[in-house]
This record gives sequence, structure tokens and C-alpha cells, in this order.
Amino acid sequence: MRIVLLDTLTFGDTSLVPFESLGEVSAYATTTAEQTVVRVRDADVIVTNKVVISDAVMEASPNLKLICVAATGMNNIDHDAAARRGIIVKNVAGYSTDAVVQHTFSMLFYLMEHSHYYDDYVKSGGWEKAEVFTHIGPSFHELRGKTWGIIGLGEIGRGVARVATAFGAKVIYYSTSGKNENSEFEKTTLSRLIENSDIVSVHAPLNASTENLISHSELLQLKDGAVLLNLGRGGIVDEDALSVIIDVKPIYVGLDVLVREPMKTSHPLLGVKHTERLYITPHIAWTSVEARERLIAGTIENIKTFVTA
Repeated sequence: MRIVLLDTLTFGDTSLVPFESLGEVSAYATTTAEQTVVRVRDADVIVTNKVVISDAVMEASPNLKLICVAATGMNNIDHDAAARRGIIVKNVAGYSTDAVVQHTFSMLFYLMEHSHYYDDYVKSGGWEKAEVFTHIGPSFHELRGKTWGIIGLGEIGRGVARVATAFGAKVIYYSTSGKNENSEFEKTTLSRLIENSDIVSVHAPLNASTENLISHSELLQLKDGAVLLNLGRGGIVDEDALSVIIDVKPIYVGLDVLVREPMKTSHPLLGVKHTERLYITPHIAWTSVEARERLIAGTIENIKTFVTA
């Protein structure tokens, strides 16, 4: 069995050796759209994280039987084409839930407690010159008693909700599909969630109903001092609107996802003046060591299950 891994750079230092027990493996750190057809033409199995597998790619791969998406989202696959050709498509669900929940709180506390300011204050020598044992700079609040609004109460959203509740926050949520019902937490409209929440976190997929869901009007509706976190998909928060409003309204925003990744030097968010209000991480919420290990293990299990079926 010929197995082709198209973008192993996204797995970091996670061992890929277990794939070798399954067949003949060809592994590429990155693969461009132009390189894809050539690299997979003899493949029985393709493993991709973000490389697009189109109808044309499948047509050029007569032996292809299985596409393994080393991720949960599968919008990089032409599913109709795969179905027509009898090609199975498998993903790995739930592998990064704990990592994303953890990163959500990491981003929150970095912004909420002004961690960059206080770390810089000490390392720049400010504390050495202080007249008393403490330094009270930018004020921060406790999470207990605050209202946390969650947009998208799927598995990750529910995980965030439970941890937020453990900290003493009140959780409310908005279902982007309108179908999600959860008796543990209060369901509300998007407008009411935005207006009433001290923290808003996004854990929803990007689709027609969520694109630019948080735009000019929603950003202006946020409470002064509110924290907005997007750990769903880039495009749910309007980046152009945010780049303007964050400088005129005291809100704090953490983004792990952007519309275009990696971001370019011309990105409007790189021109924000109030940089202390903005925290961007390079799509790393899912990348804990444990999550990457579960991802590879899940992908290998998908191949094994397919072979023995």
C-alpha cells in the first residue's frame, strides 16, 4: 500500500514512524497545489492536513482508495467527487478539544490580567526601582461573577463552558445553527450575548451563517473592557472592522485564527496602535504535544480500520 503524507510540517516533531508499518510511505513537509497531482498519482492512501484534494487530483490518482484528513475539518476535500469515485474520506474528531479549551483560558488570562505589561515591568527594571513591594498598574478583575458568552456550543464550547463555570462565571450561549439545545446553560440571541457578556469566545465553524458574524455593529456593542476570543475559524470576526474599532474602543481581543494564514505584512491588524489590546497566536490552539499524538494515532487507526474492513 502506497501512503503519501502531503504536509508533515503541520505535525511538528510528532513521530511519523508508525505509518511505516502500514505500507510504503512518501512524506513531504509541504506540498503546493502544483505539486499535489504528481506526488499522489500512485497513492492508495493520501494523508493531508490542509492540502486541497480536488476532483482533478482524484482523477489523476487511479489507485486512490482512502483520503485521511489529519484534522477535524474536511473542507479541503471535494466530497462529491470522492463519493462518485468510491473513495473513502476519514477525519479525526475530538483530538484537540482539551488543547483548544486550555488555550482559550491561556489567551483570556494573558489579556485579562495584562500579563505582557507586568512581565515587561519586571524585566525592564521597573520593579527594582519601586518604593513598595507591589506595583499596581493596569487593573484586572476576577473571573468569578462575570458573564461568559460562548458562540458555538459544540464539544469545545461545552468544555470552555464547564471550566468557566468552575471559575464562577455565568455561561450563556448562542447557537449559530439555531439547532443546538443545552439544558446546562442559558441560550440567548447573538445581540443579547454580545451586550451582556464580559467575555465572548467563538468556537464555531466558518460557513455562510457565521462569516463576519462579529463585525462593526457587534464590536461596538461589546462592553468597554470586554474580552473577545476567536478560536473557531478566521472570517467569523471581521478583521478589517476590528483593526479600526480596537483603537477607539477599549476592548481586548485574542485571535488564534485569521482569514489568511499565515498573515501577511500588509495585514491591517499589524497597524493597530493599542497593541496591548490585541493578542494573536499563529493557529496553535490545537497543537499541544498530546493533541498531535492523538491526531497521528487517530489517522493511523483510520487506515488500519479501512484495510481490515
